[in-house]
Amino acid sequence: MSILQSYSDAIKNKDEATMNELLHDDFKFTMHKSGNTLGKSDVVKWAMSGDIKQDKSRIVYENNEIGVHHAIVTFDDGNVEAVMAVYKFKDGKIVSLETGATPMSK
Repeated sequence: MSILQSYSDAIKNKDEATMNELLHDDFKFTMHKSGNTLGKSDVVKWAMSGDIKQDKSRIVYENNEIGVHHAIVTFDDGNVEAVMAVYKFKDGKIVSLETGATPMSK
């Protein structure tokens, strides 16, 4: 199974052990829409909260260096965004994630 499919499944299933396994210790998540940057523990905590619900999820491209993923994401506050995510891999793990998000109608 691909790294991105495993990551999406871990978010969906709130699988904390897999999240910790897939994210590199040097992991950095940059959200370009807000300008926020999160580390590994922040992302695992957020994913386990159940706030992230992906629909129409698809892996656009993936090899052993990078992955590109697109999904419609609904958050607990009711916001819906089309999210394009670019992942970089190191040592078989996700070392960085950058997203761009477009707000969608609720």
